[in-house]
Amino acid sequence: MSQTEIRFEIGLLTFEGVQQLDLTAPYEVFASLPGARVHLVGLDRATIVSATGLPLTPTTDLTACPPLDLLCIPGGIGVNALMTHAPVLDFVRAQAERPILVTSVCTGALILGAAGLLRGKRATTHWGALDLLAAFGAIPVDERIVRDGRIITGGGVTAGLDFALAAVAELAGRTEAETIQLALEYAPAPPFSAGHPGTASPEVVAAARARFAASRAAREKIIAEITRNGRF
Repeated sequence: MSQTEIRFEIGLLTFEGVQQLDLTAPYEVFASLPGARVHLVGLDRATIVSATGLPLTPTTDLTACPPLDLLCIPGGIGVNALMTHAPVLDFVRAQAERPILVTSVCTGALILGAAGLLRGKRATTHWGALDLLAAFGAIPVDERIVRDGRIITGGGVTAGLDFALAAVAELAGRTEAETIQLALEYAPAPPFSAGHPGTASPEVVAAARARFAASRAAREKIIAEITRNGRF
Protein backbone atom coordinates (compact mmCIF):
# COMPACT_ATOMS: atom_id res chain seq x y z
CA MET A 1 0.00 0.00 0.00
CA SER A 2 1.50 3.36 -0.96
CA GLN A 3 1.63 6.23 1.48
CA THR A 4 -1.05 8.12 -0.46
CA GLU A 5 -3.47 5.20 -0.11
CA ILE A 6 -3.25 5.03 3.68
CA ARG A 7 -6.30 6.54 5.35
CA PHE A 8 -6.20 4.88 8.75
CA GLU A 9 -3.26 4.00 10.97
CA ILE A 10 -4.38 1.29 13.41
CA GLY A 11 -2.23 -0.20 16.14
CA LEU A 12 -2.78 -3.30 18.28
CA LEU A 13 -0.57 -3.71 21.34
CA THR A 14 1.27 -7.04 21.08
CA PHE A 15 2.85 -8.58 24.16
CA GLU A 16 3.95 -11.81 25.78
CA GLY A 17 0.91 -13.69 27.07
CA VAL A 18 -1.65 -11.86 24.92
CA GLN A 19 -4.88 -13.78 24.32
CA GLN A 20 -4.43 -14.43 20.63
CA LEU A 21 -8.08 -14.11 19.60
CA ASP A 22 -8.29 -10.76 21.43
CA LEU A 23 -5.62 -9.64 18.97
CA THR A 24 -6.22 -11.62 15.79
CA ALA A 25 -10.00 -11.21 15.61
CA PRO A 26 -9.87 -7.39 15.51
CA TYR A 27 -6.78 -7.59 13.31
CA GLU A 28 -8.74 -9.56 10.69
CA VAL A 29 -11.49 -6.95 10.68
CA PHE A 30 -9.18 -3.94 10.61
CA ALA A 31 -6.92 -5.46 7.95
CA SER A 32 -10.02 -5.89 5.77
CA LEU A 33 -10.71 -2.15 5.83
CA PRO A 34 -9.57 -0.47 2.59
CA GLY A 35 -6.98 2.18 3.30
CA ALA A 36 -6.02 0.79 6.70
CA ARG A 37 -2.46 0.05 7.73
CA VAL A 38 -2.46 -2.19 10.78
CA HIS A 39 0.51 -2.31 13.12
CA LEU A 40 1.35 -4.96 15.71
CA VAL A 41 2.95 -2.75 18.34
CA GLY A 42 5.41 -4.65 20.50
CA LEU A 43 7.47 -3.54 23.46
CA ASP A 44 10.28 -4.27 21.01
CA ARG A 45 10.50 -6.18 17.70
CA ALA A 46 11.14 -9.62 19.26
CA THR A 47 8.68 -12.43 18.55
CA ILE A 48 6.33 -13.05 21.46
CA VAL A 49 4.21 -16.06 22.37
CA SER A 50 0.50 -15.73 23.04
CA ALA A 51 -1.24 -17.19 26.10
CA THR A 52 -2.14 -20.24 24.03
CA GLY A 53 1.26 -20.69 22.40
CA LEU A 54 0.90 -18.87 19.06
CA PRO A 55 4.08 -17.00 18.05
CA LEU A 56 3.49 -13.42 16.90
CA THR A 57 6.03 -10.95 15.56
CA PRO A 58 5.46 -7.21 16.07
CA THR A 59 5.72 -4.99 13.01
CA THR A 60 6.77 -1.94 15.04
CA ASP A 61 7.51 -1.03 18.62
CA LEU A 62 6.56 1.56 21.22
CA THR A 63 9.11 4.11 20.06
CA ALA A 64 8.69 3.68 16.29
CA CYS A 65 4.89 3.42 16.17
CA PRO A 66 3.39 6.27 14.13
CA PRO A 67 0.54 8.46 15.38
CA LEU A 68 -2.56 6.30 15.24
CA ASP A 69 -6.18 6.81 14.31
CA LEU A 70 -7.17 3.85 16.49
CA LEU A 71 -5.30 2.12 19.31
CA CYS A 72 -6.50 -1.31 20.46
CA ILE A 73 -5.33 -2.99 23.66
CA PRO A 74 -6.10 -6.74 23.72
CA GLY A 75 -6.21 -8.78 26.92
CA GLY A 76 -4.71 -11.97 28.24
CA ILE A 77 -2.56 -13.15 31.13
CA GLY A 78 0.18 -10.79 29.96
CA VAL A 79 -1.95 -7.81 30.99
CA ASN A 80 -0.90 -8.39 34.60
CA ALA A 81 2.70 -7.34 33.97
CA LEU A 82 1.74 -4.38 31.79
CA MET A 83 -0.51 -2.70 34.35
CA THR A 84 2.65 -1.43 36.05
CA HIS A 85 4.89 -1.23 32.95
CA ALA A 86 5.75 2.47 32.68
CA PRO A 87 6.80 2.53 28.97
CA VAL A 88 3.54 0.85 27.92
CA LEU A 89 1.39 3.13 30.06
CA ASP A 90 3.25 6.20 28.77
CA PHE A 91 2.75 5.02 25.19
CA VAL A 92 -0.98 4.53 25.73
CA ARG A 93 -1.34 7.94 27.36
CA ALA A 94 0.65 9.65 24.61
CA GLN A 95 -1.47 8.11 21.84
CA ALA A 96 -4.65 8.97 23.77
CA GLU A 97 -3.68 12.65 23.92
CA ARG A 98 -4.50 12.83 20.23
CA PRO A 99 -8.12 12.79 18.92
CA ILE A 100 -8.15 9.05 18.18
CA LEU A 101 -10.32 6.08 19.08
CA VAL A 102 -8.84 4.44 22.18
CA THR A 103 -10.10 0.88 22.46
CA SER A 104 -9.69 -2.44 24.21
CA VAL A 105 -10.83 -6.02 24.05
CA CYS A 106 -11.34 -8.22 27.10
CA THR A 107 -8.93 -7.48 29.97
CA GLY A 108 -7.04 -4.98 27.84
CA ALA A 109 -9.40 -2.52 29.54
CA LEU A 110 -7.35 -2.97 32.72
CA ILE A 111 -4.39 -1.36 30.95
CA LEU A 112 -6.58 1.58 29.96
CA GLY A 113 -7.62 1.79 33.59
CA ALA A 114 -4.04 1.64 34.85
CA ALA A 115 -3.16 4.44 32.39
CA GLY A 116 -5.84 6.61 34.01
CA LEU A 117 -8.08 6.73 30.95
CA LEU A 118 -11.24 5.22 32.46
CA ARG A 119 -11.97 7.61 35.33
CA GLY A 120 -15.67 8.38 35.19
CA LYS A 121 -16.03 6.38 31.97
CA ARG A 122 -18.47 3.59 31.23
CA ALA A 123 -16.48 0.52 30.23
CA THR A 124 -16.65 -3.24 29.88
CA THR A 125 -14.25 -6.17 29.86
CA HIS A 126 -14.35 -9.96 30.28
CA TRP A 127 -17.12 -10.93 32.70
CA GLY A 128 -14.57 -12.45 35.07
CA ALA A 129 -12.83 -9.09 35.53
CA LEU A 130 -15.70 -6.63 35.10
CA ASP A 131 -15.86 -5.65 38.77
CA LEU A 132 -12.13 -4.81 38.79
CA LEU A 133 -12.73 -1.78 36.56
CA ALA A 134 -14.30 0.13 39.45
CA ALA A 135 -10.91 0.32 41.18
CA PHE A 136 -9.76 2.58 38.34
CA GLY A 137 -12.74 4.90 38.69
CA ALA A 138 -14.61 3.34 35.76
CA ILE A 139 -18.31 2.54 35.64
CA PRO A 140 -18.49 -1.21 34.84
CA VAL A 141 -21.15 -2.08 32.26
CA ASP A 142 -22.07 -5.68 31.45
CA GLU A 143 -22.44 -5.24 27.69
CA ARG A 144 -20.70 -6.61 24.60
CA ILE A 145 -19.54 -3.18 23.38
CA VAL A 146 -19.45 0.03 25.41
CA ARG A 147 -18.61 3.47 24.05
CA ASP A 148 -17.95 6.54 26.15
CA GLY A 149 -16.63 9.41 24.10
CA ARG A 150 -13.52 8.33 22.22
CA ILE A 151 -13.13 5.19 24.32
CA ILE A 152 -14.63 1.93 23.07
CA THR A 153 -14.27 -1.21 25.17
CA GLY A 154 -15.23 -4.72 24.15
CA GLY A 155 -16.17 -7.69 26.31
CA GLY A 156 -14.28 -10.94 26.51
CA VAL A 157 -12.27 -12.51 23.68
CA THR A 158 -14.84 -13.13 20.90
CA ALA A 159 -16.33 -9.68 21.51
CA GLY A 160 -13.29 -8.44 19.62
CA LEU A 161 -15.10 -9.14 16.36
CA ASP A 162 -18.19 -7.18 17.42
CA PHE A 163 -16.11 -4.32 18.78
CA ALA A 164 -13.92 -4.13 15.67
CA LEU A 165 -16.91 -3.97 13.35
CA ALA A 166 -18.39 -1.17 15.48
CA ALA A 167 -15.06 0.66 15.32
CA VAL A 168 -14.91 0.31 11.53
CA ALA A 169 -18.38 1.81 11.35
CA GLU A 170 -17.04 4.82 13.28
CA LEU A 171 -14.05 5.18 10.98
CA ALA A 172 -15.57 4.42 7.59
CA GLY A 173 -19.33 4.09 7.94
CA ARG A 174 -21.83 1.34 8.52
CA THR A 175 -21.89 0.09 4.93
CA GLU A 176 -18.16 -0.63 5.05
CA ALA A 177 -18.53 -2.40 8.39
CA GLU A 178 -21.39 -4.52 7.09
CA THR A 179 -19.44 -5.34 3.92
CA ILE A 180 -16.55 -6.64 6.03
CA GLN A 181 -18.95 -8.60 8.22
CA LEU A 182 -20.44 -10.28 5.17
CA ALA A 183 -17.04 -10.96 3.59
CA LEU A 184 -15.98 -12.70 6.83
CA GLU A 185 -19.36 -14.49 7.01
CA TYR A 186 -19.68 -13.41 10.61
CA ALA A 187 -23.14 -14.76 11.44
CA PRO A 188 -22.62 -16.41 14.84
CA ALA A 189 -24.81 -19.35 15.76
CA PRO A 190 -23.01 -21.04 18.68
CA PRO A 191 -23.85 -24.67 19.44
CA PHE A 192 -24.40 -23.89 23.12
CA SER A 193 -25.82 -20.96 25.08
CA ALA A 194 -22.94 -20.95 27.57
CA GLY A 195 -21.18 -17.81 26.36
CA HIS A 196 -22.16 -15.64 29.34
CA PRO A 197 -22.58 -16.36 33.07
CA GLY A 198 -26.22 -15.40 32.75
CA THR A 199 -26.91 -18.24 30.33
CA ALA A 200 -24.36 -20.88 31.37
CA SER A 201 -25.11 -23.48 34.03
CA PRO A 202 -23.74 -22.94 37.56
CA GLU A 203 -21.40 -25.89 37.05
CA VAL A 204 -19.93 -24.38 33.89
CA VAL A 205 -19.55 -20.94 35.50
CA ALA A 206 -17.72 -22.51 38.46
CA ALA A 207 -15.41 -24.44 36.15
CA ALA A 208 -14.59 -21.32 34.13
CA ARG A 209 -13.90 -19.28 37.27
CA ALA A 210 -11.58 -22.00 38.55
CA ARG A 211 -9.54 -21.85 35.34
CA PHE A 212 -8.60 -18.21 35.76
CA ALA A 213 -8.61 -18.05 39.56
CA ALA A 214 -4.82 -17.70 39.81
CA SER A 215 -4.67 -14.90 37.26
CA ARG A 216 -7.60 -13.16 38.95
CA ALA A 217 -5.85 -13.31 42.33
CA ALA A 218 -2.68 -11.85 40.83
CA ARG A 219 -4.65 -9.03 39.19
CA GLU A 220 -6.40 -8.18 42.43
CA LYS A 221 -3.02 -7.86 44.16
CA ILE A 222 -1.56 -5.68 41.38
CA ILE A 223 -4.60 -3.41 41.23
CA ALA A 224 -4.64 -3.02 45.01
CA GLU A 225 -1.01 -1.90 44.88
CA ILE A 226 -1.66 0.52 42.01
CA THR A 227 -4.65 2.13 43.70
CA ARG A 228 -2.96 2.24 47.09
CA ASN A 229 -0.11 4.24 45.60
CA GLY A 230 -2.41 6.40 43.46
CA ARG A 231 -0.45 5.55 40.33
CA PHE A 232 -3.26 5.81 37.80
